[in-house]
Amino acid sequence: MESLAVTVVRKTLEAEGIASFELARADGAPLPPFSAGSHVDVQVPGGLTRQYSLCNDSLEQHRYRIAVLRDRASRGGSVAMHDAVREGDLLHISEPRNHFPLQHAARSLLFAGGIGVTPLLCMAQRLAAIAADFELHYCTRSPGRTAFAQEITASAFAGRVHFHFDDGPPGQKLQVDPLLATPEPGAHLYVCGPAGFIAHVVGSAKARGWPAEQIHLEYFAAAPQDNSGDQAFEVKLASTGKSYPVAAGQSVVQSLREHGIEIMTSCEQGVCGTCITRVLDHRDMYFTEEERALNDQFTPCCSRSRSASLVLDL
Repeated sequence: MESLAVTVVRKTLEAEGIASFELARADGAPLPPFSAGSHVDVQVPGGLTRQYSLCNDSLEQHRYRIAVLRDRASRGGSVAMHDAVREGDLLHISEPRNHFPLQHAARSLLFAGGIGVTPLLCMAQRLAAIAADFELHYCTRSPGRTAFAQEITASAFAGRVHFHFDDGPPGQKLQVDPLLATPEPGAHLYVCGPAGFIAHVVGSAKARGWPAEQIHLEYFAAAPQDNSGDQAFEVKLASTGKSYPVAAGQSVVQSLREHGIEIMTSCEQGVCGTCITRVLDHRDMYFTEEERALNDQFTPCCSRSRSASLVLDL
C-alpha cells in the first residue's frame, strides 16, 4: 500500500473511551483533498491496518482528524491507537477513499450511533457550508460518551442536530418511525454506527417504503455471522492454474497466505473493500444488494464459495 507519512500533532480525549488524532503531513506539504464520508487506512503500531473516517472539514488540507473508540472487543487496533500513539509520533496512512459519499439531495437525514458520528460530522459540516437542508440525529449511551458534543453545540449548524442518550428521559430518545413515516422524494438517509443501530434505522426506512437508492450506510465492523454451515472448498487462481484448499473455518485470504500468496487486506471483516475480487457467496458488509446480485466480485477475507471449487481472477 502506498502511504503518506504523517505526524500526530494533537491527541485529544473527546469523550469517555474516545480519542481524536489530528494528523499533518510530515514534510509540511498539503494533504490530498478528500470529500465528506471519506476514510483513510492507518498503519497502527503492531503491524495492523485499520480504517478511520475523516471527521474534520473536507475543505481543509493542512490536517486530517480521526477519532478512535477504545473497543473492549478490539482485535488490537483501537487499543494500540489509545495506548501506543502519542503526539509527535509518525504514522503511515493511505490517501483518502470514499465508499460513503454524499449524494445531491433535496434533504439529507443523518443518523449516527456512537463513534459512527465521524463520517456524518464531516457530512454535516459540508451540508452546512453549502446551505443544504439536513438533520443530524446523534445517539449515544450518555452525554459523557458523546464525542465532539461541545464542538457541535458551538457550530453554525447546532440547531440541526438532535442528541439522543440511552440514559436520558424517554422523550429525548430517538424515535425513528415518526421521522421516517413517509418516504420523501429527493431525500436521502445516511446511517453509520453499530450493526444493530444500522439495522434498526434501515429496517424502519425499508418497512415504510423508502427506496434502497435513497438509503446509504457504512459499517464500522461486520455483523456477527453464522458459520455453522461452512464447508471446505477449493480456490483456483486463473493466472497460474494452481488450486488451494480452504478449510471450513478458514478464509480464502488465510489459505492463500499459508501458501505464500498475499492479497492486500485491511479490515479482514468484509467492511472496507480493500481485497475485492470475484464472488459466488457474500459475507461482506461492503457491497449493496444490487452488486451482490451480479455475482462477479467478492471480498476473500470473509466471503465463501457455494460450490466445491471457485476460480479467482488472481
